[in-house]
Amino acid sequence: MTLLSAIILLAASALSCSHKGSPAAATGTNNKAVSVSSPPCIIYRTRSDYSGNVPVILSGDKSRIVSYPDIKDIYYAGRLSVPTLLSDGFLLDNRGINAGVAFLSYTYDEYSKLSATPTATELMKKILDKSPLVEMYQCGQRSQYSNPVDELNAIIKAGDFKRCTKLK
Repeated sequence: MTLLSAIILLAASALSCSHKGSPAAATGTNNKAVSVSSPPCIIYRTRSDYSGNVPVILSGDKSRIVSYPDIKDIYYAGRLSVPTLLSDGFLLDNRGINAGVAFLSYTYDEYSKLSATPTATELMKKILDKSPLVEMYQCGQRSQYSNPVDELNAIIKAGDFKRCTKLK
């Protein structure tokens, strides 16, 4: 009897998770489209050129590293995740940074060739600048852009950051 109960429970669970065939399932219960999660679209400018340097995230008081990549995690779409150059010195983040970013003396290429990922303590000694940002914006999600570079350059050139959230 326990095996039969388990099979019924699994079948009921699988059926309750199915969204096939129902328009309401695709749009949600209030007929609004369900948003697809995608990475935030972060653009930023720095006081010096750190575009080739690996970013880390510092604590609020900038006394310690709270997030840093493994040597295998610095790739985006199969290539090193260096930021994409945009107009007027802006960069499009391809790594996953926020306003707590700092940049290491390691370039992406150097970091990818290390035999092991350094510790946070070791990386603290490699920070070039604890406050590198001049400005930073989140301009929605990456998925909302069909051509992020062209569309973000248009926003930058027009100085029209209304649809972006200023982070710094």
